[in-house]
Amino acid sequence: MKQVQNFTEGRIFSPLIRFALPVLLALFLQTMYGAVDLLVVGQFGGGLADVYVSAVSTGSQVMQTITVVITGLAMGLTVFVGMKIGAGQREEAGKIIGSGIGLFGVLAVAITVAMVLAAPLLARVMHAPEEAFDETVTYIAICSAGSLFIVAYNLVGSIFRGIGDSKMPLVTVAIACVLNIGGDLLFVAILHMGAKGAAIATIFAQAVSVVLSLLIIRKRELPFAFSIKNIRLKGIYIKEILKLGIPIALQDLLVSISFLAIIAIVNGLGLIESAGVGVAEKMCGFLMLVPSAYMQSMSAFVAQNIGAGKPERARKALWCGIASSLAAGVVMGYFTFFHGDLLAGIFAKDTKIILAAADYLKAYAIDCLLTSFLFCFIGYFNGCSSTTFVMFQGIIGAFGVRLPVSWIMSRQAAVSLFHIGLATPASTVVQIILCGIYFGITLHKKKK
Repeated sequence: MKQVQNFTEGRIFSPLIRFALPVLLALFLQTMYGAVDLLVVGQFGGGLADVYVSAVSTGSQVMQTITVVITGLAMGLTVFVGMKIGAGQREEAGKIIGSGIGLFGVLAVAITVAMVLAAPLLARVMHAPEEAFDETVTYIAICSAGSLFIVAYNLVGSIFRGIGDSKMPLVTVAIACVLNIGGDLLFVAILHMGAKGAAIATIFAQAVSVVLSLLIIRKRELPFAFSIKNIRLKGIYIKEILKLGIPIALQDLLVSISFLAIIAIVNGLGLIESAGVGVAEKMCGFLMLVPSAYMQSMSAFVAQNIGAGKPERARKALWCGIASSLAAGVVMGYFTFFHGDLLAGIFAKDTKIILAAADYLKAYAIDCLLTSFLFCFIGYFNGCSSTTFVMFQGIIGAFGVRLPVSWIMSRQAAVSLFHIGLATPASTVVQIILCGIYFGITLHKKKK
């Protein structure tokens, strides 16, 4: 049987970095996957480029909300499997994975039906500008039709991260990214299909990626006992997956809704502001890559050590993650604050849109430093199965700070996208304080 990545022995920093790098690359490609749609319609949309940018930015944020829910639920599977691998119970890990596949298959069908039917309502709720309303609906509806594939490749990623393999998720998303770039160039740049073409390219890439990934997996020797018979909805495993995953998914959903609300607020300011924030949010996806990679890697690393009964080793991994993530955050924060216009220019040609995006990005430059702490804490608590706390701190940050601050800022006489954007780092500060308090409480209880 193939040896899995063992995080419970030896050094901490170098194995954590080696595991995080493929996760980082996979997240980079997945972010590129979503950003390419915006980039291509912005560069090749002709006279309707502003309309397409607004439609794709709003529509992709809606789809991102669905993706974060799936990823949150899948994190429950990652942590559960990681604990079993850490405890040496690999046969049971295979049964858990089988139940997870059944659960997410049912979920995929439900999401597809609900999202396709709700596309017009979602565009209306998002206050999509009138000029871009129809294109927004089309983008959401077509992408929603491919929800099965969104679920499938997120599920593959969660399973392999749980067993300590971060390279297979990288292969999966790399295939999707390359296919999506080719599809966008064909449907948008050559066939001039606008937002509709970008959505079709997305679905095509997801479908082919999943099929090719499954063919690759079939030829691999898996480090857990698994067969088709394992694919069944076994209550005891489903309950634990949902127990771990639902708080994470709910937290991610509500946080994403708070960002959607901010976009809806900005959409009400006009087409330029809508497109500007859409461009900035795509750049923010890249800015958050390093802390996001550490969050996912930390969850798997900590889960294995908790399963092996080594909590002190898990805590050391937390501090290693924060230190290295912060170093990257300083660099990203500097470029974002002082050169946001250059970054925004990658996705847009219109000077007004670029300046609007750069103004919003200055607030995220501050968050580049803060998320180095927050995301590592979240990954640590997820790995410790403290997912309920993760949910509550996320809700407090989103609805107690981010949303009220952004709304208050938007009501000022001299409204500024920078001031609206400050709602995000303000929320992060509060969440870090909550994480620090909870970490101190749990450590004190363990020592006692």
